Amino acid sequence: MTTATPRRTRRPHRLTSVAKPSGVLHPRGLKVGPEHFGIVAFDCAKARSKGMLADFYGRILVPPTTVEHSRLGFENAIAALRQAITTHDLRDVIIAIEQTGVYHRPIQRAFTAAGFETRIVHPLTSKQFRLPADPQNKTDDTDLNAIHRAAVNGFGLIEPKRNRTYQELQLIERHRRDLVRKNATLRNQIHVELDALLPGLSAAVGNLFDHEPARVIARQVGSAQEIRALGLEGLAAILKAQSVRYQRRSLTRILAWAEQTHNGTELSGVHHKIFTILDDERLARLRTIRSLERDLAAQLVQTPYVLLMSIPGINVVSAAEFAGEMGPIENYPSDRAITGRAGLFPARDQSDTVDRCNGPLVHQANHALRYAILQIADNLLQCNSYFRGLYAGWNQAGVNRRLMCVRAAKRFCRIAYRMVAGRQVFRHPSCRERHYIIEKLSTFYVEHETAMDQVLRDLGAAAGWIPLAERGAEAVPLKAAMTQVPSRRRSGPYRLGEILPEVLLRLGVPMVESQSKGEADLT
Repeated sequence: MTTATPRRTRRPHRLTSVAKPSGVLHPRGLKVGPEHFGIVAFDCAKARSKGMLADFYGRILVPPTTVEHSRLGFENAIAALRQAITTHDLRDVIIAIEQTGVYHRPIQRAFTAAGFETRIVHPLTSKQFRLPADPQNKTDDTDLNAIHRAAVNGFGLIEPKRNRTYQELQLIERHRRDLVRKNATLRNQIHVELDALLPGLSAAVGNLFDHEPARVIARQVGSAQEIRALGLEGLAAILKAQSVRYQRRSLTRILAWAEQTHNGTELSGVHHKIFTILDDERLARLRTIRSLERDLAAQLVQTPYVLLMSIPGINVVSAAEFAGEMGPIENYPSDRAITGRAGLFPARDQSDTVDRCNGPLVHQANHALRYAILQIADNLLQCNSYFRGLYAGWNQAGVNRRLMCVRAAKRFCRIAYRMVAGRQVFRHPSCRERHYIIEKLSTFYVEHETAMDQVLRDLGAAAGWIPLAERGAEAVPLKAAMTQVPSRRRSGPYRLGEILPEVLLRLGVPMVESQSKGEADLT
């Protein structure tokens, strides 16, 4: 009889300072003397900012001054600061800038280029430091005072160095997500116009956007009466002219609907025009989205986050969104830093013996990162065998769906941190096999009709992140794909086979020529 090993619990993190680790200033203030330590506070706006210089004690050395966001304005501000440093014998100086969307970036870039240390103060922090001293009195000057107090108390934080690859990845994935949401709204508008033009057609064929023949016919005809007049052969002729594949039973279903439906509105011509315009806009956005997804793949393979694609249930887009919102993994000391930044923990209200520790998720968090993580968690609960097992157990225990997603998200963060930081592929005792990164990328490039030069470049970059011990396994499905005989019914060129040998060589798997004609290659 074996005894169960007690589960180890994490040792609680012991705080050594009430300040944020990246915001502590007191040692530097003690070293040079508080009266010789200067803090420049900036409250930023779109076209101009307001700055104030004070020492560590809060004694104002340079009163609030407006700085125009121009080359001359920045040069004058930097020159005035250097003069004030000499005049007041300041031996250490930092620039504390309140984060304001992207409007604080010009000030930050200008003073960083001039050799000054810049720190960021979150608007929520400056608000909390303003309220006790100046309640219901929000001005630029009171904000500057609050920014100074926040910096002194360790809430002027050193921002990690911005990586260009991750910046581009974040901009692309956010723009793609915005287009996807707009396209969803556009689909609803299309359904409204279609119901006015051809009442009940969408319900008869199912999802109109997955039924290409019905959508093409709706673009070409203006009423159900016209569909009845065309008949089966007429509808088939329309689809052949547009090079749309179809099955006759689909056309029979559309004709059966046309025989039973009533005539649409008398303004069918206007509704047909609006429907066509909206559908053209939807198709144009889809082409843009596919182009952005190709760009996402090109950026993703430049980062170690490409290793996440070895997890069943994670594709190029979800991995790229996660990477874009996360940034370099070196900025996170542990997986708890990921869940902390995303706010994947409940709000807590504790006083004396009262402890309400199971509240809703905290509101103040990086919501873009939280969204990306929860989207991945939802996909894993549906597509990953390990997480499906967890879902079954939680569902049987009566756990609600939202809590399931949060639990799955925290597990994913633990797995993802070890994979990306440790440069490992997915390995889990509850899963029979992982997915293959190069195979997934190859399928993605074929579906998106990516140019061969980009495919070869991206696959080579992805191969560089794969651990040496796993490159042989990655080559197995590629070699199998090369030996498959293409189906005669499939149309289109098989371009991927042209580059697979070179990809295999980059994985360290050489290709061996067979010695006799017709003999299978066993390498």
